[in-house]
Amino acid sequence: MTGYTPPRPLPADVLEREDVRSALAAHDFGEFFQLARKWGGISFNQIAEACGMTPSRVGVVAKGKGRIPTIDKIKEICDGLRIPGMMVGLLPRPWENEGIKQLSLPNGTHPGAHGGEDFAQSIRGMSRQLLDLDVQLGGMSVADAAVRAFKKVHDRIGQSAPDDLGSDTLAAASELAEVAGWVLFDAEKHGPARRFNQEALYLARLSGDRAMELLILQNMAMQAGWNGRYSEELAVARSVLEQGKLSPRVESMFRVREARGLAHLGDLRAAEKSFSRAESLTQESLRADDPAWSWWVTRGEIGGHHGWSLVRHGEMQQAVPLLESSAHDQSETGYQLIFLVRLLDASLRAQAWSEAASVAAEIMPMVRETGSARSLNVLRETLQREDNYDKAPASLRDALSHIKDVLGRDPYEIY
Repeated sequence: MTGYTPPRPLPADVLEREDVRSALAAHDFGEFFQLARKWGGISFNQIAEACGMTPSRVGVVAKGKGRIPTIDKIKEICDGLRIPGMMVGLLPRPWENEGIKQLSLPNGTHPGAHGGEDFAQSIRGMSRQLLDLDVQLGGMSVADAAVRAFKKVHDRIGQSAPDDLGSDTLAAASELAEVAGWVLFDAEKHGPARRFNQEALYLARLSGDRAMELLILQNMAMQAGWNGRYSEELAVARSVLEQGKLSPRVESMFRVREARGLAHLGDLRAAEKSFSRAESLTQESLRADDPAWSWWVTRGEIGGHHGWSLVRHGEMQQAVPLLESSAHDQSETGYQLIFLVRLLDASLRAQAWSEAASVAAEIMPMVRETGSARSLNVLRETLQREDNYDKAPASLRDALSHIKDVLGRDPYEIY
């Protein structure tokens, strides 16, 4: 839909209304269509034209007698009316990436009483741009820019009077620190990532932004597990679960962290119960109280973690279907490669040569383009275990050798 101009995009001030934002977050498009007509001055005919629907269908949905059942149609509505993807729990839409501006805070924006709102919006704009770039390029390419962006915001906050720092500014700064912590983690810069996560957590708690606090805690648990601190991963997960009052998607995410910690510590029976609980919680649709970032908590995401846990304990027959489903559930996240690499590893261990060859063919064109250090390092580790594929067909060994060769090339070489 890049370059498409809808007949009547919704005014920005309409999208900022709390009732409109709540309807979109809950995927209540009947309520949203009514509000769009009321506050945006846009008719059902114009909504239908912009969104590829018939006016009668729009009217049925608006009366609460129908619903929008598919993600593809939700995307079409977002594109037609220029609704940012994050408002409905999706990645930024392609048109949101057009003309990404240089990361900067406009001159004159500051946390003070008259500039606080503009300052917070500018910070959030930087976070969105960084996330767009992360999806497109990966953490290695974005980490330094994210660090510089947060330092600039941190300096301005530090120069402000305490009374000038509203909760919105602190919450926006927390989000930016969280983004920096995430891309540093994906770039395998774990010391800095830990520091930025701690700063993000401090700002989230200071601002009262519970949704952001939960995302940061999940990131911290993930990083702990990635670095082999499984007791810490389990402790963080349980500290959140014991507090209760979590939406199903958020609880599901922390059940996965609990399950991974338990599995790595050897309590496989308890881990299976936690994975099962996590999977069952994702059967519920996104709710109004789900944070905007929880869209990626899917059965596929959970299945990938479950599958890799099974691989580590030699249960290849159960693991491969879970990893296969997960790998092809990740096209919206920008992190498909790491799931494909896990599937390749499991297929090689299981001597499922046909499956491994198919996955290797998918991986090959991604290797040159990805900026995810985590994905590339997991791939290197997989290819170093040559005893897993020394009996594979020659064609598969050649494909893996080619991937290994590409991994070893100068990243600045053009070829």
